[in-house]
Amino acid sequence: MKCPFCGFEESKVIDSRPTDEGERIRRRRECLGCEKRFTTYEIIESVPVIVVKKDRSREVFDRNKLFNGMLRACEKRPVSLEALEKAVDSIENALQNSLDREVTSVRIGEMAMDKLKELDEVAYVRFASVYRQFKDINTFMEELAKLLDKRA
Repeated sequence: MKCPFCGFEESKVIDSRPTDEGERIRRRRECLGCEKRFTTYEIIESVPVIVVKKDRSREVFDRNKLFNGMLRACEKRPVSLEALEKAVDSIENALQNSLDREVTSVRIGEMAMDKLKELDEVAYVRFASVYRQFKDINTFMEELAKLLDKRA
């Protein structure tokens, strides 16, 4: 940390405590060059994940959009909201923890299908039928056959 008084680049932390909101950390520092004290604040950097859609347009990742899509697939199925929340949390965390700041909607859809396959196979097929835009009954049957093969 550069000293605001002399420009020396090394300092030591004397005191560290969270602010009232708990969103930042206040640090009292002492310059190792001129020995003057100064305060710095540390905050979590929030870099948004950008979704690249099929038409190449871009938008900020919207957790609610993902949750609502998965929720629709789980309608009238024995999938708890808690399990669905955990699945969406898992996908969101994976996206935030990846080094990529841009991710395709295809990748997010695949991640959602993987989670739904674990939760409920019917919900998975519902989501896949909309997401993959099955053209006819044969494409639908091929997906069901893959599911049955993995089961056996």
